[in-house]
Amino acid sequence: MAEPIIKVRDLKVIYNVGKSNEYAALRGESLDIFPGEYIILFGPSGCGKSTLLYSILGILEPTSGELLVRGDNVYKYSPQEMVRFQQTTIGIIYQSFNLIASLSVMDNVSLPLIFAGVPAAEREVRTMKLLRRFGVEAQARKLSTNLSGGQMQRIAVARSLINDPEILLADEPVGNLDSVSSEEVMGTLEDVNMKDKKTIILVTHDAKFLPYAHRIYFLHDGGVEREVINPEKKQIKSVKPGTTILTEIEKLARVYPYVTIDDLRVKSILNYLTQDLTFDQLERIERLIVDMVEGRIEPTGLIMMLTTPFARGGVELPPGRAEEMAKKIVNIIDQAREIRRYRKRLQEKFAGAKQVDRLTSIRQAVLDEYPGTVTEDQVRWLDDHISSRVGGFITMEDFRDRLVLSREHDGGGFGTKDARIISRYLEKLVAQGVHL
Repeated sequence: MAEPIIKVRDLKVIYNVGKSNEYAALRGESLDIFPGEYIILFGPSGCGKSTLLYSILGILEPTSGELLVRGDNVYKYSPQEMVRFQQTTIGIIYQSFNLIASLSVMDNVSLPLIFAGVPAAEREVRTMKLLRRFGVEAQARKLSTNLSGGQMQRIAVARSLINDPEILLADEPVGNLDSVSSEEVMGTLEDVNMKDKKTIILVTHDAKFLPYAHRIYFLHDGGVEREVINPEKKQIKSVKPGTTILTEIEKLARVYPYVTIDDLRVKSILNYLTQDLTFDQLERIERLIVDMVEGRIEPTGLIMMLTTPFARGGVELPPGRAEEMAKKIVNIIDQAREIRRYRKRLQEKFAGAKQVDRLTSIRQAVLDEYPGTVTEDQVRWLDDHISSRVGGFITMEDFRDRLVLSREHDGGGFGTKDARIISRYLEKLVAQGVHL
């Protein structure tokens, strides 16, 4: 595997050091970005994503830590070396386009070549090639003020690529565009990544763009909260089988992009338990699940609060349903811990009696939710495939699809409805266990 094209180690960026308004924009982050990757830095305003981007660009020197681009600390470059780095190694696209209104599209795109001393004839050939590629060659002689937002941003993309940089930075590149133009520009960037093999680092706060990336770094309060690998993309960074696993938590994160992992785990349990309750009841159950997960309430206390009248602060469920719900919550939390232990020992290449017991416990918890009966042969099959899913070696979809295959085709031999029940409950356990 290639070396990272960008290495960040313990990077801190602190504004107004020593003053009353001192502020840490980055709090000691570490990450690697590999050649040809499409990386998204995601998070709300003020989380540090643009600070990290501009540090990589070479215009915002870190307070401490290490930032290497192609093995070099760019902040040790001479002024001439820094200019060459920003001309030939790295390009950037801004949210506001930054086109010069008094220049034609042709001159806007070729401007970096003028500064690089490229002859006029070669400038025109290279510029027109990019304008044709992005579908704006007809606008070559027009002023940028006469163009749509989508056209201006594609021209900005062309300008960023005119010197053929290895790395392309994009700071909220579609923030000023309508939905149609946004998709066009995002498609253009994906094309540049896939066909040209350019490394792209994109900053956004919009969760709908996350599927474009190989990996996403979720930032919060100046720190990387978590890294998520997109399983729909063939990874460039080497990932050992079983070390990463796509669960419902990552899918929920697209719906609730700024919610913490712990809150997403609670929402996952809540989603499983409730279909027909009021919003107010759901809110109270969510708070009770949080208390249960964090150990502030025992199962008996949980049942009591679930059955207590709504006017007295409870959820007001019938006793039978309250007991059933409490049992499910406790089972999910307990089995999630077993999955966590099982995955940890699996990654340590450890197999023993306790691992077998844990797998048996997980499988039994899944079958407790299944209304039918299973044969000994199916139990053995489930043990093998539950182990593969919990270990992250197969996806949720693989597991569900294999459940309905006949035993003659090395499947589980379950019906479609039964497969849905079994796979859905296992996913709840996996989602909770992976993110404990």
